[in-house]
Amino acid sequence: MGVVILDGSTVRAFVEDEAAFNRSVDERFAALDLNGDGVLSRAELRRALETFRLLETHFGVDVVTPPAEVAALYNSIFDKFDLDRSGTVDRDEFRAEMRNILLAIADGLGDSPMQIVLEDDDEASNLLQEAVDLETSKIAAAAASNNSVIQASLSRDNNSPPLIWNVSVGR
Repeated sequence: MGVVILDGSTVRAFVEDEAAFNRSVDERFAALDLNGDGVLSRAELRRALETFRLLETHFGVDVVTPPAEVAALYNSIFDKFDLDRSGTVDRDEFRAEMRNILLAIADGLGDSPMQIVLEDDDEASNLLQEAVDLETSKIAAAAASNNSVIQASLSRDNNSPPLIWNVSVGR
């Protein structure tokens, strides 16, 4: 688990960087494509969605949801990804819907920086972390090209993953 500070522009810049975005989303797609056939079935996408814990109500407490309602939820999400209604989700469809999801997150974040907790095993959180990492690398590259000094401090708790990056640029 980590904490990052980001706003909508960070996420939007990640989506607009086609190479970085496609590489990250394609890695997720490959991990979800369990049988390696180049498309995601309903079962493969559902397995991934189940890890997002969409049916929680409050702080990890699961609710009892009727099976028909669960199936309807997962089917409606699958249908959003399956743009051509082929019954499978190919890489381009997956990219397109992940782009839509991340841009919706960017719109929701707006222009005010927010502190967000990201879980290590959550695919959406990992994409947000990659957005922050991309922005940080661009700041570092810009500072290096201007002969500036970058000071970064990393907060850690025991041997846990990074919690907060504080980056300042100066001359």
